[in-house]
Amino acid sequence: GPHIVREIIYYVLTGPIGGALLSLVSRQTQFSLIARALRRIENHYAENLSVDALAAEVNMSVSAFHHNFKAVTQTSPLQYLKRYRLHQARLLMLHDGLKASAAAVRVGYESPSQFSREFKRYFGVT
Repeated sequence: GPHIVREIIYYVLTGPIGGALLSLVSRQTQFSLIARALRRIENHYAENLSVDALAAEVNMSVSAFHHNFKAVTQTSPLQYLKRYRLHQARLLMLHDGLKASAAAVRVGYESPSQFSREFKRYFGVT
């Protein structure tokens, strides 16, 4: 019954592969926390999001958040946010016909000139 299952789990976790299983579960936990931060960015990208606030939201230190975020996305949180905003602005310009300055404001840029520079750098067009 349940006692046998508990005993098997105990032996597996304390045995030679226990550390590997714990590491896998830990990675999955870190991955799910970063996934939650990504959803926050994608749902609130036009707001003034800070790395400190995102890290606090998933109960990580800022340095642990940076490390885990980069392990999952291959980029920093701020770079991810910037790219996400640029892509959303591009969609607004292409599909909704917004001008660059209006799209910039809609996705959270305060400076249209900064948006224009970053858009050109990222997409190679103005």
